[in-house]
Amino acid sequence: MVRCGLALLRKYGNFIDNLRLYVRGGSGGMGLRRLGGEGGKGGDVWVVSQDGITLKKIKDKYPDKRFVAGVGSNSSIRSLKGAKGKDCEIYVPVGISITTDDEKVIGELNQNGDRVLLARGGRGGSFVTNFLPSKGQARIIRMDLKLVADVGLVGFPNAGKSTLLSQLSHAKPKIADYPFTTMRPEIGKLMYSDYKQVSVADLPGLIEGAHLNKGMGHKFLKHVERTKQLLFVVDVAGFQLSYKAPFRTAFEAIQLLTKELELYKVELLSKPAILAVNKMDLEDAEEKFKELMQQLQQPQDFYHLLPEDMVPTSPVQFKHIIPVSGSTRCGIEELKNYIRKSLDDQDDLENEQYHLEKLQSLRSRTSKSI
Repeated sequence: MVRCGLALLRKYGNFIDNLRLYVRGGSGGMGLRRLGGEGGKGGDVWVVSQDGITLKKIKDKYPDKRFVAGVGSNSSIRSLKGAKGKDCEIYVPVGISITTDDEKVIGELNQNGDRVLLARGGRGGSFVTNFLPSKGQARIIRMDLKLVADVGLVGFPNAGKSTLLSQLSHAKPKIADYPFTTMRPEIGKLMYSDYKQVSVADLPGLIEGAHLNKGMGHKFLKHVERTKQLLFVVDVAGFQLSYKAPFRTAFEAIQLLTKELELYKVELLSKPAILAVNKMDLEDAEEKFKELMQQLQQPQDFYHLLPEDMVPTSPVQFKHIIPVSGSTRCGIEELKNYIRKSLDDQDDLENEQYHLEKLQSLRSRTSKSI
């Protein structure tokens, strides 16, 4: 397991999804005591989300990872009110969560153009401060990227997620017949005839124990958090990670994936979920699919097949279960349509809840005014 983790770390290195920076607001300018002049305020440090930016680009461009805003101008005879120092803006990708070293949340940037203040500039010298300026705020901050996508693909290695994504969208992820071919998250766009676009994130395959950060599990699982829905992908024939690992049937794989998500963050299981049973072109696939469907009718009757500590608290209720084959495209269009329908249903439900809350708020205000 250790050797596997080190290999993952090396290959994952080109994709950076977290960064630690030093930021400091500019110091204020000196006041002018004899004329009562006020020094300029120091510049602030802001983070701004922008398309086309990656954390790797930031790291490469600013290897020292230090960002300091400009100093406020001193008060002078020509300008009693000193000019404000220049703000420092750090451009980052959409989907960034910013925290302090002690994990206190500073803010999130979920849309292009969002801004968050990281460090305030110091006050300029004035009568209140005996015309002495103050230093700017300084802190260490952490940037954590969580991909924003409509749908997140969840599965164990070699389930065929990358092949499925390449058939659903125009994405070109690495595809091969061995585990861990996906070493970094891939985003694909599903295009529909009415020009609707749906983003799908192919996340690197999980392994048993991912919630404990085995196989870099936390790096992968965190990207599920900002997806609207989950698309479970399992191999109808089951899988075996290595000759030392136990063989897992498709049913066992679903339950183990459910448990990994539950142990990492139970709220993930409240997301709407679809199940794609992949590799239906294999021999005996139809019989295995029928057996899987029977097992999913009463999953509790088959929990004895799992290690006791990996039995999920409650099974996932899939909105749709679709048999597919990524290699022959069988069921691909059907899956694509079900993804669209599931997202449309979710949007309709959220809009209905939003209007209901607005109506209740209006009624509450009206009753109070009577």
